[in-house]
Amino acid sequence: MSDANNLQIGFIGLGIMGRSMAGHLQRAGHHLHLYNRSRSGAETLLAAGATWHGTPGDVAANSDIVITMVGYPADVEAIYLGAGGLVERARAGALLIDMTTSSPELAERIAASAVLRGAQALDAPVSGGDIGARDAKLSIMVGGAQAAFDQALPVLRLMGASVVLQGGPGSGQHTKMCNQIVIASTMLGVCEGLAYAQRSGLDPQTVLSSISGGAAGSFLLTHMAPRMLKGDFTAGFFTEHFIKDMGIALHEAQRMQLDLPGLALAKRLYDQLAAQGHGRDGTQVLFQHYRH
Repeated sequence: MSDANNLQIGFIGLGIMGRSMAGHLQRAGHHLHLYNRSRSGAETLLAAGATWHGTPGDVAANSDIVITMVGYPADVEAIYLGAGGLVERARAGALLIDMTTSSPELAERIAASAVLRGAQALDAPVSGGDIGARDAKLSIMVGGAQAAFDQALPVLRLMGASVVLQGGPGSGQHTKMCNQIVIASTMLGVCEGLAYAQRSGLDPQTVLSSISGGAAGSFLLTHMAPRMLKGDFTAGFFTEHFIKDMGIALHEAQRMQLDLPGLALAKRLYDQLAAQGHGRDGTQVLFQHYRH
């Protein structure tokens, strides 16, 4: 293991959030080893001294800590457990941290496989979107062993304002499901409140000035509602990824025999929007459903 103040950190997945997150690590003095599906996403970091590798396995072979921030559970499984992947090629004593929102069951399998290879793994999904990633104010929900969490904490704090160990492997992912379930129904409420304001002849901006400071106040009302009113659906978090998250949450809820009608309704509406071509828009695009 390198000096704690100058770690060799692998980062895989340099999208809207990952690029900002990796940048915080680089500016803190850690050397980055990068892999991304598109090299263009890494150019700024490479220009600042990061090292490019041709495969995720090559990243693992050169890193003390590997962080992944990719799209779907299938991507996570292939990168970690596939032939020549992160688990197979991780250094002895390495720490693997998946910050993708993924399956709790998959997180448990990755953690168990890492231990067999003399490494450790954490599931550490995040909330906060592009703004939280840019400002290093993400909420990071962690599942795994206490010792692995203690080792990861200084690095995670470079990217997040809240870093909490929720329990053993998979617990971070379960916590993220709670987060997404709350967002799904809250987004419905924000959209319906704005739609009601418009239809009743009120000025929605004036309405926001009143209700944002009351019991209805929330991050979504403060940050997403103004974008909705402007028709700005630029992605801070892709709708298609939110649909993926809601699907995982519904699957887990069904497995636990838990009925979540608000989540089911939100997913149905988002599925309709994705079918209309809005999958790469931000989650605030749900307001489109109410504009007709």
